[in-house]
Amino acid sequence: MDWPHDPDGDKGSEGRRKYGHAVLAKKIDEEEDFPFTAGEYVDQYGDHPVRIDYQRVVSVADIFEPIDSDTEFEAFPEFHATVGEAMRELDYWPYRLEHA
Repeated sequence: MDWPHDPDGDKGSEGRRKYGHAVLAKKIDEEEDFPFTAGEYVDQYGDHPVRIDYQRVVSVADIFEPIDSDTEFEAFPEFHATVGEAMRELDYWPYRLEHA
């Protein structure tokens, strides 16, 4: 896929040092950007690459696919929880929790 920037460059995963949530979160300025909706985030960053692991790169739009575009994020905790749930649903989350 042709990305708007290198997924491993400074605008992406910073030379493969940042993955998944870290790549998504660094696009947000906590002081200025909240609140916003999932749709607004995808409109702005949907075609940006996100490195999931050392082999896989997907778009922001791919990660946000299961999230309703009207979902509003008031602060980072809501954003992280919702995006984490979507990443687990899509099997983009590299860690598994075992439930008793």
